[in-house]
Amino acid sequence: MTQAIIYKTADGVAVIHPTAEALALYGIEAIAAKDVPAGLPFKIVAIADLPDRSQRNQWDIDVADLTDGIGSESNEFN
Repeated sequence: MTQAIIYKTADGVAVIHPTAEALALYGIEAIAAKDVPAGLPFKIVAIADLPDRSQRNQWDIDVADLTDGIGSESNEFN
């Protein structure tokens, strides 16, 4: 299953699509903690569950559903 990371911004929902190389080296949880802005909650989801790109401007998520972690203060891998 190919995965992505989602989090909410002032402009809507942001989606991070990690590369296969980064996933193999660090894992999706470490990538999410590093790349999601500090203090913002995130969720790791299957790419198949994301709405079609043409619908993403209308997409909204409930922050209470973002339960997989919080963005780190550091933008480096631990």
